[in-house]
Amino acid sequence: MSKTLMTVLTRLSIIALILAYFFFLSLNLHPGLERYLLLSVALFSIGIYGLTSSRNIIRVLMSIEILLNAVNINLVSFASFTDPLEIQGQVFAIFVMAIAAAEAAIALAIILAIYRNKSTVDMEEFTALKW
Repeated sequence: MSKTLMTVLTRLSIIALILAYFFFLSLNLHPGLERYLLLSVALFSIGIYGLTSSRNIIRVLMSIEILLNAVNINLVSFASFTDPLEIQGQVFAIFVMAIAAAEAAIALAIILAIYRNKSTVDMEEFTALKW
């Protein structure tokens, strides 16, 4: 097998192990806050892994979106379990989603501009940018 295929399979197996671990942890829990927190931890750990291990800027942006979704799950779950009549966590989650959408639009525009000049989306090549 080629080296890139082995690295992709290694990354996929690590992500699958993380998800399986948190899935089996959540099977023994009663429906409640703990399941949502475990889901959030699983998403956050996958996002951190993708953020630190990837050199492709598109994968880094997707990892940041996964991190923000984990934060949104935490906000909504804590808000619904602490005071179900108030919607403060949901409002904060909507603000986070709006900021994430703006961040993704601006980042993709910058990435397209860089790709036109450098013909790559590898983050190692972005260190020598000049105007």
